[in-house]
Amino acid sequence: MTPQPTSPASTACQRWTLGRHSWRHTSEGGFDRRRFTVEQIPEAAAREFVCRNHYTSSYPAARLAWGLFTDDDTLVDVDAPLVGVAVLSIPMRAAVLTNVFPELEPFSESLELGRFVLTDAVPANAESWFLAQVWRHAAAAGIHGIVTFADPMPRHRTLVDVDAAGEQITRVETITPGHVGAIYQATNAISLGRSTARTLNYVPAAGIVLSERTLSKIRTGEQGCDAGERHLTTLGARPRRAGEDARSWLRDALEDVGVRKVRHPGNHRYAWALGSARQRRRQLIALEPTPYPKAARDLLAPL
Repeated sequence: MTPQPTSPASTACQRWTLGRHSWRHTSEGGFDRRRFTVEQIPEAAAREFVCRNHYTSSYPAARLAWGLFTDDDTLVDVDAPLVGVAVLSIPMRAAVLTNVFPELEPFSESLELGRFVLTDAVPANAESWFLAQVWRHAAAAGIHGIVTFADPMPRHRTLVDVDAAGEQITRVETITPGHVGAIYQATNAISLGRSTARTLNYVPAAGIVLSERTLSKIRTGEQGCDAGERHLTTLGARPRRAGEDARSWLRDALEDVGVRKVRHPGNHRYAWALGSARQRRRQLIALEPTPYPKAARDLLAPL
């Protein structure tokens, strides 16, 4: 099943709460910026919020994070006013940044927008205002270039419920319908084509991708391998027995959780130059701009 996602021209805005997506519509009344503020927040607060609400339940290697707060107690409990988080992070490779901004020092003058999460308490049309405030704060902190990616890959997970008769039923829940970067387009990001196509270790039942780096740690016994093994057991793999060869166990574990090799066409890449109008005009972007993608209809191709 591949649902048709909302197009960039839609009046619906995607939200995330406890790992599940929803939509807010402009017909509900829209966004009143007078009831919201943006403040830099500690990593611990950003991590807790992102891991609780984002569908990946994961947090990137963060450098800076800002929170969206509201004083409108009709939207949230006033004791928990944090309703959105934007995280500027350090990608795994400096080339992610230098391929776009070759004149900027990676990690200090350029960063990746690694997470951008708003809960369903936030009305529609908040994204553009929130990002504009984050870019202003980031520029003041010496950041002059931002790169980000929109993943067109739909994600689903299989859930087992019990019906009224007490019988088990299986249903497929959409975690995310895939993204073309509608928010980024609405904030005048520069579209720069796709990232490199790659092969993924996809778990259809859970709708998640297993990091090849994590699997490599398990094979070689590197630091972090224990966490990787625990993650696989939560997905349905049997625990590794004492003294059992890690490579052999991993082959069985991947079969236990139903991993499929799928071909991903690459994420949509976007960038922003930050600073004054003059600074933005003079900022070199090495890649050629491309037209905005208009529909996330990419299908995963099994290998």
